[in-house]
Amino acid sequence: MKLYYSPAACSLVSHIILRETGLPFSLHKVDLATHSLADGSDYYEISAKGQVPILELADGQRLSEGPIIAQYLAEQAQHSSLLPAVGTLARYRVLEWQNYITSELHKSFSVLFNPAIGSDSKMIIRTALRKKLAWVSTQLEGKTFLTGTDFSVSDAYLFVVCGWAKFVDLKIDDLMPLQHFLTSVKQRPQVAAALQAEAAL
Repeated sequence: MKLYYSPAACSLVSHIILRETGLPFSLHKVDLATHSLADGSDYYEISAKGQVPILELADGQRLSEGPIIAQYLAEQAQHSSLLPAVGTLARYRVLEWQNYITSELHKSFSVLFNPAIGSDSKMIIRTALRKKLAWVSTQLEGKTFLTGTDFSVSDAYLFVVCGWAKFVDLKIDDLMPLQHFLTSVKQRPQVAAALQAEAAL
């Protein structure tokens, strides 16, 4: 498989999950400013949306949308810790977090990166986002990961999204359960490997 990614973007979630599953893949860096690949080719020819991640399968078909890629990879690897079995409540708890992170956190952060949005609007969004992350932090009290003791696809997603706080002047250092979570995830060997690989490429 091929993963089209941009460093520190939401594609990092797919990158982490690929490493956690052990499935074979290659990385293909996208410059989102120019929508071009390392060889100069037009990324829009790969993705009409112009966004990452894109996962190209062995047969040439392509998947987009990070939460869907996460589900596909976990199921392909039959990795029940990353995503529990179909029909179990544990699976729906992970998917519940996936939905919350993508709709309430990810999209809020995206607005803060938009230079066309005024500072007053960004302050309102930042305040609302901080409140949501404070709630997430309370949900992590007494737990290693979002749904308990197993690292899931939703933990990878939360880790990456929270990493954007430093770029948008959002202070979360005082949210200790969340900080403990972020430190724990960063120390996972496959997460560290993904971060190192993206920094090097």
